[in-house]
Amino acid sequence: MLDHFAVAQGGFPDHPHRGQATVTYMLQGKSQHEDSAGHKGVIETGGVQWMTAGKGIIHAEMPVIEPGLPEPRGLQLWIDLPKEHKLVEPTYQELGAAGIPTAYPEGEDGPINIKVISGKSFGVESPVKPLGGCWYFHVTFVRAGRFFQEIPAGWTSFIYSWKGSVTVGEDSNLPVDAFHTIVLTANKEETGVSISATEGTEFVLVAGEPLDQTVFQYGPFVMTTREEIQKTLIDYQTGRNGFEKGM
Repeated sequence: MLDHFAVAQGGFPDHPHRGQATVTYMLQGKSQHEDSAGHKGVIETGGVQWMTAGKGIIHAEMPVIEPGLPEPRGLQLWIDLPKEHKLVEPTYQELGAAGIPTAYPEGEDGPINIKVISGKSFGVESPVKPLGGCWYFHVTFVRAGRFFQEIPAGWTSFIYSWKGSVTVGEDSNLPVDAFHTIVLTANKEETGVSISATEGTEFVLVAGEPLDQTVFQYGPFVMTTREEIQKTLIDYQTGRNGFEKGM
């Protein structure tokens, strides 16, 4: 699940998670966070917070509203954890904008740059190491161009754009405008995707290794069965098994 958010006031007060990872990537502005495990800080423009909720955590995400700062905007991606990792201890991987490496398919003076939030692109690898396979790229076309991004065969992948126009495939003449999602095929004989775009286009490309498991979601909890969700609700209501330190 991907949420393209804009938060002028209010934010997201204390709320729990279990069984998934949440990835918050700031496109502009700042967002404060604090949680029941003792973590707190500020995510600024171009920064990422990769939170593995695991067995349970309660956190708050609040916009920083100050004169001269842009309205906080960003993307939050929810990633299902492999069932063997759903009850791990919560962990964080946080990087500021300077800590996210950039790949340049045609060199630094070329038309395309790719921020490698996780995964690998053109020989550049992110320091973020998710539980389970997940690649996450922020692609910017400084000028019109084309590139081929390798993706492991059979992975589920999509593109979400918020600026410009994207065309997928070398033979396609069907550009997709901003604020649309493009779901890519996951054929085992395909090892990547050819993408072209107009000047000023920005999008994320997300690819994940398919999980052979049922997804059973209830609000901010993502498990594999109804019984696991019922147990999660009891644990949250009684403050145990990961929710002992409720805020």
